[in-house]
Amino acid sequence: MLKKLASQSLSAARISPTALYTGQVWQSTGRSIPELKSIPASTLHLALAPSMFISKSLGGPTMEDFLLARHDLIDHHLTELIESGKASQIIEIAAGLSPRGSRFVERYGDKITYIEADLPGMVAQKRKLLATRLRACPNHHVKPIDAFAEYGAHSLDGLAMQLDAEKGLVIITEGLLNYFDREAVLGLWTRISKTLEQFKHGAYLSDIHLQAHNGDPLAQVFVAGLSLFVRGKVHLHFETAGHLQLAMEELGLACQVLTPSDHAEDIPACAAKGADFCRVLFARPASAVK
Repeated sequence: MLKKLASQSLSAARISPTALYTGQVWQSTGRSIPELKSIPASTLHLALAPSMFISKSLGGPTMEDFLLARHDLIDHHLTELIESGKASQIIEIAAGLSPRGSRFVERYGDKITYIEADLPGMVAQKRKLLATRLRACPNHHVKPIDAFAEYGAHSLDGLAMQLDAEKGLVIITEGLLNYFDREAVLGLWTRISKTLEQFKHGAYLSDIHLQAHNGDPLAQVFVAGLSLFVRGKVHLHFETAGHLQLAMEELGLACQVLTPSDHAEDIPACAAKGADFCRVLFARPASAVK
């Protein structure tokens, strides 16, 4: 039943608005690629501009502030993992219109294998958009996944079995966790933990919103508005970073919870006023850090 519900909540009705808006943010800030341009995305971004302006004028967060901060902070740590030799394989779950796979394959070539994973409909669309790039880069893949499946070719474990366990693996989820309830997220993390343990080096990168940093009136209004935008509830699973770390430890993951503004000196997007509306988690198998 959980698998069925999770798959339904990953449907286009829930994800498409956020995927389109986020895709346009990446386009408008020079982080994306021409193949991923979208007229509907541009239209949606323009339609939401007035509400973002009002929020910013009142001292509140904007979606662009934290979208760019989380994206660049994840990129920063993924780059460090690749260049340190700890990762040469990446699975990005619910990749949507993310340009990350294309950008990193452009940068590192055959030094990495990048799998962009999503539901079949998004996979079919993205394969068409990236057809030329995928033909030119045999190490760049767009594949279907049911991240809530326990087993099977389209499960996380099924995708990971196609990779080399003697090399490092990074799993990324960006813009995904807060659209699922706590039970679903803990189940996903359990599968991620078990998968990473199979590899020489393993790491997990994701964004997440915490209750403690979204409790003021403006932030609460923003969360309510975001829930309407995605046509579903935005879940804030944990009150503090400590609660989050404890939950992950119980699943075998040692987790750092990164505050974007702490990295503002190295990452300009992390200096934005609304950058700390979310946090980025960086987790590894607990056995690897003992």
